[in-house]
Amino acid sequence: DHHVDYGSGSGLQDRVAFVQKDPSQYDASIRLADLQVSDTGTYQCRVKKNTVAVHEVIVTVQEKPAPPQCWIEGELIWGSSILLRCFSR
Repeated sequence: DHHVDYGSGSGLQDRVAFVQKDPSQYDASIRLADLQVSDTGTYQCRVKKNTVAVHEVIVTVQEKPAPPQCWIEGELIWGSSILLRCFSR
């Protein structure tokens, strides 16, 4: 039907668009810009020509990890052992 149903309160209106200007030319792909963790969910594509075809895609957006904190445990002495530790929230 040449439109995207954004759902209620999804915040997708400014970030979703058809890849091709005219989806009736056999490409109804959409582009979702500026992914956010809240975009995780099930997306459905309904294409209607003579019949209706429906396909669902599950999208999982993972949060970018925080920069790691790294440090050395042990003395830097030739021939001794040290531990290199890193931690990220």
